[in-house]
Amino acid sequence: MNRIELVEKIATAHNVSKAEAARILETVTGSIVAAVKKGDPVQLIGFGTFKQVARAARTGFNPQAGAKIKIAAQKVPKFVPGAAFKAAIDPKAAKRKADKAAAAKPAKKAAPAKKAAPAKKAAKK
Repeated sequence: MNRIELVEKIATAHNVSKAEAARILETVTGSIVAAVKKGDPVQLIGFGTFKQVARAARTGFNPQAGAKIKIAAQKVPKFVPGAAFKAAIDPKAAKRKADKAAAAKPAKKAAPAKKAAPAKKAAKK
């Protein structure tokens, strides 16, 4: 799906014009880009999280020249899909993960029974 198809989908789903749907989509994407650019994560529960990560400087290799090159440190955007998104894409994997988590939880042991306190002897008269 590309941007034009997404605009058409929004327009038909919400009974708005394509121009209005395009402005809405532009507002959403622009807001996400602006927040991530500032360093703030954008979390859409059930969908995923957009965030900025710092990539360290490293040494690369130019295969054409056959030489090592230095790649500077940089900030890059990253998207981490949410659990609901992952489950929608691969329900079997989500089920396996849930089963594994359930099996990993140890059953709660019952507290050991306390010994009964010795009964006080009746005072002699």
